[in-house]
Amino acid sequence: MKIAHSHDWLNGMRGGEKCLEAIAELYPGSPIYTLFHENGKISATLEKHPIQVSWIQKLPDVYKRYRHYLPLFPRAIESFCLKDAEVVISTSHCVAKGIRKSKGAVHICYCFTPMRYAWDLFDEYFGAQNFFLRKGIAAFMPSLRKWDYESSRGVDHFIAISEHVKKRIQRFYKRSAEVIYPPVDTDFFTSTRTARENFYLIVSALVPYKRIDVAIQAFNCSGKRLVVIGEGPERKKLEALAKKNVEFLGWQPDELIRQYYRRARALIFPGEEDFGIVPVEMQACGGFVLALAKGGALETVRDGKTGLFFPDPDERSIVKTVERFEGMHWIPEDSRQNAAGFSRERFKKEMRDAVARLVLEHQGKDL
Repeated sequence: MKIAHSHDWLNGMRGGEKCLEAIAELYPGSPIYTLFHENGKISATLEKHPIQVSWIQKLPDVYKRYRHYLPLFPRAIESFCLKDAEVVISTSHCVAKGIRKSKGAVHICYCFTPMRYAWDLFDEYFGAQNFFLRKGIAAFMPSLRKWDYESSRGVDHFIAISEHVKKRIQRFYKRSAEVIYPPVDTDFFTSTRTARENFYLIVSALVPYKRIDVAIQAFNCSGKRLVVIGEGPERKKLEALAKKNVEFLGWQPDELIRQYYRRARALIFPGEEDFGIVPVEMQACGGFVLALAKGGALETVRDGKTGLFFPDPDERSIVKTVERFEGMHWIPEDSRQNAAGFSRERFKKEMRDAVARLVLEHQGKDL
């Protein structure tokens, strides 16, 4: 079967790109179609695949300001026409699922989430933009929501990254989906006998919806040490908010992040995520997670065994949960065993089996 991939954009190796990488490994040489590709920002594994970019690639300052071009994304993804592909696998949180396929081909979408800024998180994504840009993008949102819904009709089968996203697909697209959890490199993120130190950890993009500000306010109040790893447009604002007990390390390579996973007393996860790979990586390193009781964390953290949930995204709730955590006994092996259920090999097997099964079902319908 001739297989092609559709991915929103390639400018880093975040959770979505790690999913794409694992899927692409199943089909060597399969082409990847994407809005734009920033050289040197993705893995050597993905770079080995033929990468086809859209005309978005040629727009001014696209790598830094690509969000400003959001109104152009639907037309750009539709500019591709995959005439030769018999199977299209899109990995999508924005427009990748809107790619056009040939008649008779099957389109399987591994959906990270229905487009969040179009449906329910516009302010969290664009609230910090200047007034005129924000108003301009907001005026486009009704047509983007319409396009997002209509383009979902072109997908033959949806696979969701979590039960949480499965419900969002049903809510916004009126479509059913099966669930395959994303891969976590449990062979790389491993536990050691390193003693846990007296600090807490955040590993996150520094953007509004992650609610890092709430966690910082909680640690400002408690005076406990907090280490923040990550970059993003909110960094200067968060640094201004933080007291001296909060340390910012910026972006760091996986090797150093693993060291902090192994050393930190617990990971703080204050935002609502569709899945959340970071909490599973922390558990794979024998660590524990204190997370908001919403979203994908409810599916990856075992309350009282591998971490605790705080009910509200506010500083008082986090402070109380940290105090409760420090008064309990924790077993690192519980976390490690829980993380093993999200391994990369498990993901690849489930995706390979699902694609083969769904292609056969589609062929049977055509007959």
